Amino acid sequence: MVKGGLLKDDADWSKLGVKEGQKLMMMGTADEVIKTPEKGTVFVEDLPEEEQVVAVVYTQFFLSFDFFIFPLGWICVMDYWFSQGHTAGLFNLGNTCYMNSTLQCLHSVPELKSALIKYSNSGRNNDVDQPSHMLTIATRDIFNELDKSVKPVAPMQFWMLLRKKYPQFGQLHNGVFMQQDAEECWTQLLYTLSQSLRSPGSSENPDAVKALFGIELISRIHCQESNEESSETESVYSLKCHISQEVNHLHEGLKHGLKSELEKASPVLGRSATYLKESRINALPRYLTVQFVRFFWKRESNQKAKILRKVDYPLELDVYDFCSDDLRKKLEAPRQILRNEEGKKLGLKVNEKSSVQKENDVKMADVEGSSNGGGEPSVVPMEEGEKETQMTGIYDLVAVLTHKGRSADSGHYVGWVKQENGKWIEFDDDNPKPKVEEDITRLSGGGDWHMAYIIMYKARVVSV
Repeated sequence: MVKGGLLKDDADWSKLGVKEGQKLMMMGTADEVIKTPEKGTVFVEDLPEEEQVVAVVYTQFFLSFDFFIFPLGWICVMDYWFSQGHTAGLFNLGNTCYMNSTLQCLHSVPELKSALIKYSNSGRNNDVDQPSHMLTIATRDIFNELDKSVKPVAPMQFWMLLRKKYPQFGQLHNGVFMQQDAEECWTQLLYTLSQSLRSPGSSENPDAVKALFGIELISRIHCQESNEESSETESVYSLKCHISQEVNHLHEGLKHGLKSELEKASPVLGRSATYLKESRINALPRYLTVQFVRFFWKRESNQKAKILRKVDYPLELDVYDFCSDDLRKKLEAPRQILRNEEGKKLGLKVNEKSSVQKENDVKMADVEGSSNGGGEPSVVPMEEGEKETQMTGIYDLVAVLTHKGRSADSGHYVGWVKQENGKWIEFDDDNPKPKVEEDITRLSGGGDWHMAYIIMYKARVVSV
């Protein structure tokens, strides 16, 4: 009230003649006095480190949307998102990003996790040394921790056992552990697991790791001088993408990687001669790994230098052109079935008679493959109770390991992994962040940004 009258909401204060110090009477019911919060405001930077990671993941997730979600919706969306794949990071224990990124990429292979779960603590026999046995158990345990937690995990036990098995990862410089090559860590870890998981003490298939990652190559070795020619078969765990001025795409780099020159003694010439080695894929793995050969030894600086050239890679890779003639024949029928299935999804008409004939051809190809002793590209090892499937030679990108920096002995490694729900996560040590496919295709190099060093594809298969 003012001057004995009620002041309405639309009153013009300039006409009231209110003077400084004048008293006004307030009428109404007072609300409860606001109490001081029992717990003060806590800023993100003041949270414990593991809680900071979760907070950052939530924030990054919401920033990826163009719309606002109410608080209750935040929880529902995040619960769903977490349920579709793991989001736990790994603490960096001191230049261990090479190890963390390797673990995150391999952790994305469910069949490898299944094989490790079946590996028992007492499964070692005389064929596997104690350090390999313990490193296999540590790998199983760290994968289990990652599956159960959304908070960052400290891989201390794994790191200690990795250094015990492979002392080169324990190199020190001025009392600090040195940065290591992620490709070497990847290769050595897979080698150890292949030894452990194929031992009699393991309840898993003797060739578990080879079936998942092993690539069988058949090579023709020819000497132009003496006209000598021979062939050999070998099994490798990755293809090499060689980088030169002519290479702009993964496909071109793989072609270069399957050809090489080597010096060896020639029985015909009685001296050393140059031989040309040309390789073809004769059996395909469930997971195809490709290494970009970006590092080389630079004599002038006496250190490993890095090739920064941009080399594009596809989200879908077809390796049919790199396969042997025998393998191509066996892939024809499954590829036709795949085309028919994809055609049906697009609403296209499919010749059912032709499709049935193709399925019969698949079965015949299996019989021929088992009788002629050639590579076995078609049948994919499946989990118990699952249908048998056939390879098609087509792969989908599921993991990328990148390196940022100009030297293999420095810089930073990060793992980028595709989740079961189709979404990507960047695992930068203990700081996981959601990403989209466009972010993954930008990792092809050409500057000082993160660039693909190792990429992993998963086979697209058809049921038979």
